[in-house]
Amino acid sequence: MRKPGRASGNVFSATCPSRTALELVSSKWALLIVPMLVDGPVRNNDLLRRIEGVSQKMLTQTLRELERNGLVVRTDHLTVPPHVEYHLSPLGRSLSEALIALDRWAEQHHDHLRYAREKFDQG
Repeated sequence: MRKPGRASGNVFSATCPSRTALELVSSKWALLIVPMLVDGPVRNNDLLRRIEGVSQKMLTQTLRELERNGLVVRTDHLTVPPHVEYHLSPLGRSLSEALIALDRWAEQHHDHLRYAREKFDQG
């Protein structure tokens, strides 16, 4: 296993591994889950309640992929009933700032986008 270094990348190159990072963080659910974990550990059911529209299956798949890529840490408290929490790793925390800014942008500009679509569709 190779340790990470300070490799530079070029996301515009089809062969650059940074494309994988973009694919991971550009999924709709990752864009919503990472900012939800900023304030500390969150349980699965809390995420399910707070992120409207996500299914248990998609939440689980996305959390596993985020964990696999070192962005999220899963803590199993080994209790009955199960008590599992998720929180951001330092790497995930570094990503969260950009995703929160993107979320705020979407909230502020969704109406502009809708207007542009309507105008475009009218010809």
